[in-house]
Amino acid sequence: MTDPQFEDLVRRLEHQARQDPRKYRLKVLLLAALGDAYVAAMLLLLVGLLIGLAVSIVVLKAIAIKLILVVGFFLWMVLKALWVKLEPPAGHRVSAAEAPELFAMIEDLRRQLGAPRFHQVLIGEDLNAGVVQLPRFGVAGGYRNTLLVGLPLLKALTPDQFKAVLAHEFCHLARGHGRMSNWIYRQRLRWSRLLDFLDAKESRGSFLFKPFLTWFAPYFGAYSFPLARANEYDADATSARLTAPRTAAEALTAVNVVASYLAERYWPHVHKQADDCPEPGFAPFQEVGGAVSAELDAARADIWLDQAMSRSTDLADTHPALADRLRALGEPPRLALPAEGAAADMLLGAALPAITEDFDRRWRNNILPSWQERHREVQQGRRRLGELEARVAAGEALSIEEAYERARLTEGVADRPEEALAQFRALHYRAPDYAPACFALGARLLSAADAEGCALIEEAMRLDEHATADGCRALRDYHWRRGNKEDAHRWHARLSERLALHDAAAAERRHIVLTDRFEPHGLPDEAIAELRRALKSVPGLRRAYLVKKRVMHFPQWPLYVFGFTANRWYWFSDRRRTQAIANHLQQSIAFPGETLIVNVEGTNRRFGRKFRWMRGTRVV
Repeated sequence: MTDPQFEDLVRRLEHQARQDPRKYRLKVLLLAALGDAYVAAMLLLLVGLLIGLAVSIVVLKAIAIKLILVVGFFLWMVLKALWVKLEPPAGHRVSAAEAPELFAMIEDLRRQLGAPRFHQVLIGEDLNAGVVQLPRFGVAGGYRNTLLVGLPLLKALTPDQFKAVLAHEFCHLARGHGRMSNWIYRQRLRWSRLLDFLDAKESRGSFLFKPFLTWFAPYFGAYSFPLARANEYDADATSARLTAPRTAAEALTAVNVVASYLAERYWPHVHKQADDCPEPGFAPFQEVGGAVSAELDAARADIWLDQAMSRSTDLADTHPALADRLRALGEPPRLALPAEGAAADMLLGAALPAITEDFDRRWRNNILPSWQERHREVQQGRRRLGELEARVAAGEALSIEEAYERARLTEGVADRPEEALAQFRALHYRAPDYAPACFALGARLLSAADAEGCALIEEAMRLDEHATADGCRALRDYHWRRGNKEDAHRWHARLSERLALHDAAAAERRHIVLTDRFEPHGLPDEAIAELRRALKSVPGLRRAYLVKKRVMHFPQWPLYVFGFTANRWYWFSDRRRTQAIANHLQQSIAFPGETLIVNVEGTNRRFGRKFRWMRGTRVV
């Protein structure tokens, strides 16, 4: 199913869901039952085949035993792919004794909606809130209800606005949306995992499942999509009824604007400190509340609000866009951030300091390795940029590659994007056929909503096939942001084709089989002589062969196969020694391009015979 077909089906189903919600829900249930019934029938068929093979052992003997092992293994792997276990949510558990005001608000909303009780309340690290319902006794029933509330959310909303968010989540709980959503999620995950398994294994038994699931999985995804979206509108209406439409609108507006602030300014500013500080000396969860109050200026907030209001409801998320949600509430966007010290985090009471300190400590521990690595990279980059700048100041002309490196470092480690853009422009003018500079300039222009970047990206893809996937992705995202859905779908379709081609190429380059066709490597004598010199330093290597595998996809990028032996004919095969040699070859030898390293002994000895009889393939 293509993206336009998926979108058209969802639109039609949304109309059906509005006209007759009960009938639509019944159709979703019946469709899910169809998928379960088909898979159950195929599993029963496999079990019946196993029983038949077991009975036929007396007649077929070894053949039956072999078939039992094959069919049994396939059945086990299918069952394993179908078993979906949802992980319990993670967070800092808080009790009523620690946060009495929070739990009083929760109990008040629960009584008004007649919702079941929460078994636990967890405070998380994201700007979000949610209800998680997981089965307690598997298929026997019973659910464990968890309320998950993000600490940044509490710091970004007033208590009344936070109550509106809680009312939204309580509606999901009272209506059973959580159970339904989790069930649909497990169904989708089950089909996708089974398809992934069948694609990866390329088993002969795939014909039992793959044709049906290839049609059913996207169809079920489209059919169940409007259900999740309708649940969101229902929860918004409940939130407005239990608080006020204005308060619900304020909460929705604040969440969208603060999310943009955190993603585009707050967290990048925190991580940017790694450029100058060797270790993190910041407490981001402690500071986030004050930052929202002090740093989210009106001018920038208006820009982020305009961006949020300009987004249209699409199929990337079951949550409707902000504009549609506010329209359903009958309210305009309202940004009313809490004053410092008046945010909803006060509801946590005595638990707030411990939770904040715990989150900051875990953040520092988790980020320390990547922080230190970033600091080292930036210091090295600054030294390298200094060298290049000194050469330019001395009047020396940089090579094309060096000029490209200078532009990247000017943007990345010197944080001078305008100057870097000018350097990319100058480099493209100097070397219009240099694909990396062409792509870099085009990508930066597209980020600035400059349509001139489209032609540059397309030219970079023409110059370098390796840039095709990234180029399609950049053009798709640009057109989507501009509202050009037709062009976005066109580039997405090309991207999907390219990724499918890459997957097929990766599959044929992952390993070799005896039915593959091989040919001489075709490398010049100088390259082979250099490879031989390098291979002399590999201890235990006895013989080595270099051939080229014929590939169907991207034949212009050769795939070499390096076959080696490590054991004398009168020795038993030593797998540890063989693996040690393979690891040494992988880490220490510069092979001429993409190369598979294969030990051609033992079960692979027939490859050794193939390579041995090809003229000019032996290199050791």
